[in-house]
Amino acid sequence: MTEREHGAFSSGPFAKGHGTGNDFVLVADVDGSAPLTPERVRALADRRFGIGGDGVIRAVPSGRAGDDALDAAAHGAAATVWAMDYWNADGSVSEMCGNGVRVFVRYLLEQRLAELPDGGSIDIATRAGVKRVVRRGALLSADLGGFELGRDSLVAADGLDVARPGLAVSTGNPHIVVALASEDELRDLDLQRAPALDPVPADGANVEFVVPGVIADGVGSIRMRVHERGVGETLSCGTGAVAAAMATRHWSGDAADRWIIDVPGGRLEVELDERGHAWLTGPAEIVFRGETLSPVP
Repeated sequence: MTEREHGAFSSGPFAKGHGTGNDFVLVADVDGSAPLTPERVRALADRRFGIGGDGVIRAVPSGRAGDDALDAAAHGAAATVWAMDYWNADGSVSEMCGNGVRVFVRYLLEQRLAELPDGGSIDIATRAGVKRVVRRGALLSADLGGFELGRDSLVAADGLDVARPGLAVSTGNPHIVVALASEDELRDLDLQRAPALDPVPADGANVEFVVPGVIADGVGSIRMRVHERGVGETLSCGTGAVAAAMATRHWSGDAADRWIIDVPGGRLEVELDERGHAWLTGPAEIVFRGETLSPVP
């Protein structure tokens, strides 16, 4: 990043939030006049020269995002009030983020941009369509919709002795899920470099490495680490947790519809409802607020 990019954003308020350690910079754009740019996103997300985060989220009224996919999603849902304009830390646009949409709703609530009573729901426009978020006490639960299983790929990663098969899962954004034999294999992975995929997906993919656990009383358990495209290894990935659960469910012969996912940043729950929609439940917190400062020329 150049010094020019470090100065690519002007002064203004922001918040920092996370869901199980997956962290985001959040900014409000109530009149749709301050679109994000790759330079601004990289500057805000930089952990040394900026605020730092796995991604940047702009809260903008639906229909004013200036983004074809976001505005199209909002057009078909009259109840949608806000659009989540989500970007990866490297300045690339992303379709959706399961942890991000929960943190986004928490941000709306704390900024008094929306109200959500316990048990109530709110619809959010994303590039992967409209997502419904329900408040369940201290937790937020997001309906991430359906999922699609794809073809196997070969996945090579530092720390693995040989390439392993990975199952493609689409949850609105692309994932490859790789089952490992033990927690030792999971621990010994080095995910500083992106795993190599064969074939290479046209739009890239997040890669989840999982160790399936026991299934008891219709509830399964999984331990997971993830390398996110455009970011690197993160402490958690919400849509990745869904992908991991649905891949493991497929491998186990649909033995469970509820899954507990342990990630380095905490615990998430994935549940498949009667419509075939995957619900992601977990914490979402705003940890601080501040104001960015224009750099001195």
